[in-house]
Amino acid sequence: MPLTADNEIADLLRATKTIAMVGASDRPDRASFGVMRFLLGRGYKVIPVNPQLAGQSIHGQPVVATLAEIGEPIDLVDIFRNSAAAGPVIDEAIAVGAKAVWTQLGVYNDEAVARAEAAGLKAVVDHCPKIEIPRLGL
Repeated sequence: MPLTADNEIADLLRATKTIAMVGASDRPDRASFGVMRFLLGRGYKVIPVNPQLAGQSIHGQPVVATLAEIGEPIDLVDIFRNSAAAGPVIDEAIAVGAKAVWTQLGVYNDEAVARAEAAGLKAVVDHCPKIEIPRLGL
């Protein structure tokens, strides 16, 4: 079961240092742009992942094309993709040994989340860290 209790989500956010943001955008009108800025401002290391923007930077952070290119431990994969596209991202998160996956508001892929949990990853579904961090007082 995905994490739903406030204390579980808070514990995950406290333990997280490095976030890979899949679907990061350089467009200010996109939610991922603002969420990335927020997370960087809260002291998280955020690595933007977007194959169309690889080699560029967002908020001063170099963009990579895939999770496999990151080459360092990933605490959390924050997924800004639609529900169908979240499945392959979650499979990639499992393959690179990420500790947790997080799907944004309105993104549900129960089968992929079950695969992640079976592989030992924690999961948060249909939440946004930009909302949860202040709500939980973190």
